[in-house]
Amino acid sequence: MSSNFVPFNTIGLYIDALMNGTMNIDIPIINLFGNVIVFIPRGIYLPYLFRKLNKLAMFTVIFFVLLLSIEVIQVVTKVGSFDIDDVLLNTVGAWIGFGMLKTKLVQKLLA
Repeated sequence: MSSNFVPFNTIGLYIDALMNGTMNIDIPIINLFGNVIVFIPRGIYLPYLFRKLNKLAMFTVIFFVLLLSIEVIQVVTKVGSFDIDDVLLNTVGAWIGFGMLKTKLVQKLLA
């Protein structure tokens, strides 16, 4: 298992592969967008369930530490691999969910 500690390294590789067609298009799409999309619900429900996470700064710090911890556990237990880009993409997904939580539509659905 390899690890990536350099921000935007894996993301850059996937974008390059998409641009020059050196990789099956499914792989970068699933990895880039999948890592974002899967964390959108967490960005909605964590601040909803834990009111202390209702401010973006606090939410970001707690969420980033949580994700970083999960990645470190993967390295220590040798189950999966550490990729800082996963943390970044997951955080972006959570931010999207956090933004969605602030919309009137989602507020109405959760009321």
